[in-house]
Amino acid sequence: MQRQEGQNEENRQKELLFLVNPKAGKAEIRNNLLDVIDRFVQKEWKVEVRTTQYSGEVTDIIREKGHAYDMVVCSGGDGTLNEAVNGLLHSESKPVLGYIPAGTTNDFAVSLNLPREVHHATEAIVNGQPFVCDAGKFNNQYFVYVAAFGMFTEVSYSTPQPMKNMLGRVAYILEGIKSLAEIKTYPLTIEHNGETITGEFLFGMVSNSISVGGFKMGKTGEVSMNDGLLEVLLVKKPRNLAELQSAVAALLRNDLTNPCLYAFHTSDLRMFSSEDISWTLDGEDGGNLRDVRIGVIPSAYTIMVPNYEEHWAKSRAEINRVAEKL
Repeated sequence: MQRQEGQNEENRQKELLFLVNPKAGKAEIRNNLLDVIDRFVQKEWKVEVRTTQYSGEVTDIIREKGHAYDMVVCSGGDGTLNEAVNGLLHSESKPVLGYIPAGTTNDFAVSLNLPREVHHATEAIVNGQPFVCDAGKFNNQYFVYVAAFGMFTEVSYSTPQPMKNMLGRVAYILEGIKSLAEIKTYPLTIEHNGETITGEFLFGMVSNSISVGGFKMGKTGEVSMNDGLLEVLLVKKPRNLAELQSAVAALLRNDLTNPCLYAFHTSDLRMFSSEDISWTLDGEDGGNLRDVRIGVIPSAYTIMVPNYEEHWAKSRAEINRVAEKL
C-alpha cells in the first residue's frame, strides 16, 4: 500500500492503518469494531485493519509499513500504545497516531483526557486536534508514560487478566499488599542535573504523564507532556512502618515534601546499582538491569486528542439558542 509518487495530494484518499489488540481489557472493541471502521470510512479514510497476534507485533508492523499511511490507529491497553509509539520512533516517517483505549487502567489516556468509551474515542480521532507529545528513552528502548522499578511495579504485568477486568486499578494494590511483609529495597546511585543521590530505595518512577496509577505527578498546571522534561519520583527506604505509612499517605495527598520522597524534573538521568533491578515500561516487563540511562525525546510524535474548545463552543451555542426561545 505504498503511496504513488507524484500523486496529487489534494485528491489522494487518506490512508489509515487500524491495529487492534482483541484481547486487551474486557475486549469491548470486538462488539464495536464495525461501527468504528464505518466511522473512519464516513470521514473518507481508506482503512486497513489488522488484529495483533503476538506481543511486539504492533511495533513490527508500524516500523515496516507505517510510512505508507497518513494515520495509524491502535486499540488496546497501555502496552499496545507503547508498542505503537516504539514503532513510530523506529519509522522512516511518523504518521499521526490515534488511540482507542481498551485496557484496564489506561493511565496515559487519562492524562490526555482521551475518552474511555469506544465511540467517543473514535470521535476524538476523526474530529479532534493533533497534540505533539514527548516520549521517554530507556537505554535503547522507548516508553510512552512511565519507567518504574520496585514495590508494586511487577504487579502491573503479573496480575491475572480476569482480576484486572473485575477490579481495575484496585487489583494492582491488592496483589501488592501480599508482599508488604517482605519489602525489597535497592541500593542506587542517581545522577541528574549535576547532582548525585545515593541510598536505598523501595520504589522509583520516571514519567511523562500527569498521573500514574492514580498518583498525580505534580500540582495542577505544573506537569506538561510536551515540555522536554520528565517527572521523577523516588521513595527511599523507610526506617519503620510508620514512615512507610506516612510516605504513602503523602503520595495520596500529592504532598511531595515528605522526607522519604525525592521528586524532581529532568531531561536526562542515570541510575546504577550493584545488583539487578527489575523495571517495567508502561506496565510491561522492561528487563533486569544494573545501569540505565533515561532521557526525553522532545516532540517525538503526534497523537489525536479531543477538541474540547470546539465541543464547549457548540454546547454554549446550543444553550444560548435554547435560552433565546424561552
